[in-house]
Amino acid sequence: MISFLIFLGVFLFMECVTWLTHKYVMHGLMWYFHADHHQPKYDHAFERNDIFFVIFAVPSIVLFYFGVQGGFNYLFFIACGVTLYGICYFLIHDVLIHQRFKWFKNTKNKYLIGLRKAHKIHHKHLGKEEGECFGMLFVPFKYYKM
Repeated sequence: MISFLIFLGVFLFMECVTWLTHKYVMHGLMWYFHADHHQPKYDHAFERNDIFFVIFAVPSIVLFYFGVQGGFNYLFFIACGVTLYGICYFLIHDVLIHQRFKWFKNTKNKYLIGLRKAHKIHHKHLGKEEGECFGMLFVPFKYYKM
């Protein structure tokens, strides 16, 4: 039971980490890597922004390693929470919102449509200032009603 609570807690906490990282790192210190993501009609398969997948994957891999070495200890379940969040982020951000893969093109789900609308508002700002909606899985309720 404690393992599941660790996993779930980390998964939910990752939304906070994502929001803070997106607002203060991606739109701050590491804007160079995130800037191409805010340009309309980016023509390449990969963006400099994709480096953030690697940045988040490395700690997860390390946690898996030490979590398994310790006999599936709490580090393993932390890694599971981070990894599941990464998978959800990929499916929401790259597949659903930016359509890098055309898997969920015609959804009627109000939650998913709300996520799309909030992210569209985020991308209306091409620069690093004046951004809004930095989260990924939890966005203000007003976007579900629009």
